[in-house]
Amino acid sequence: MKQPTTQMDSLGITCTLRTDHASAVVRVIEALKREGFGVLTDIDVRQTLKEKLGVNFRPYRILGACNPPAAYKVLQAQPQVGLLLPCNVIVYELDDGSTVVSAFDPLQMVGEGSADGPLGQVAEEIRARLARVVGSLG
Repeated sequence: MKQPTTQMDSLGITCTLRTDHASAVVRVIEALKREGFGVLTDIDVRQTLKEKLGVNFRPYRILGACNPPAAYKVLQAQPQVGLLLPCNVIVYELDDGSTVVSAFDPLQMVGEGSADGPLGQVAEEIRARLARVVGSLG
């Protein structure tokens, strides 16, 4: 199978997989574990929209991933950074049956003034880990 192309865009690190949504979610969770992340939250957007609005929506999950050592480090440096945690990874199905995986780029969360400090250092570390997660999904 051809390795998916990983792309950086304005919000995240993204790839498209030629696999079904359920299989992609399992692969993403396994890849996150290999990089030291646990999944703290798992929001089934499709199910929620069906229950709350009665609408049908594509399979779409939001996984809230956390790397405890990194979270501890940034929370010590700036307690307000908890507003930005955990790191979201989305997994959603396209009309052709392929699945998109996208991890939020943590460098987008730290302002320009914080990029060189402890927050920026941890954001760069987490960005590299999430890039490896997304890049390993092929």
